[in-house]
Amino acid sequence: MSLESQIIDLETRQAFQDDALQELNDVVVEQGRVINRLQLQMAELIKRYEEMVGQYGSEGEEAPPPHY
Repeated sequence: MSLESQIIDLETRQAFQDDALQELNDVVVEQGRVINRLQLQMAELIKRYEEMVGQYGSEGEEAPPPHY
């Protein structure tokens, strides 16, 4: 292999690696957005749950039977 063909081969490999790296970066960025959205949804669900527990009592509490 000549030096020129080796350089061309290395440049080609680098171009493919750059493309793969960019694709992976795009996936990571999108996953970060999904995680942030899920965290916000989870926080909202926890808030709603705590409000409901506050309104109706905790899970462990039961009203006494009617004959008490």
